[in-house]
Amino acid sequence: MSFKDRLKEKRLEANLTQVQLAEKISVSARTIQNYEMGSRRPVKYEVVERISEALDTTPEYLLGQSGILVAAAYEKGGSEAARDIDALVSEVTGMFAGGSLSEDALDGAMRALNEAYWIAKEKNKKYTPKKYRGGGSTE
Repeated sequence: MSFKDRLKEKRLEANLTQVQLAEKISVSARTIQNYEMGSRRPVKYEVVERISEALDTTPEYLLGQSGILVAAAYEKGGSEAARDIDALVSEVTGMFAGGSLSEDALDGAMRALNEAYWIAKEKNKKYTPKKYRGGGSTE
């Protein structure tokens, strides 16, 4: 089950319309509609927290393991890291699609690959010329 399906399920359980949920969490009704259609997902984890609070659930339930990894990547490394992790998660999920791998084993594999991504990113920093590293002045 994906984020969009979990969101709609919990919204209906709470007897809320898309407009009512949007008002409760201070976003537009169009945003909720896009989330439920699957054309967008919340970028910031704080939005997911507001949604989960309004629907009396947890961010972990709404996002699932892969969504948590993407949200954490966004918080830690911005949109580029989130795209990288999202692509990695999609590839791993596709690699095991239709197989006999349990949900827990798939989650473990994704966590391990996520950790490997961040380790590689940290090690590669030392090979980046100083003028291209973030946070410093190039003058």
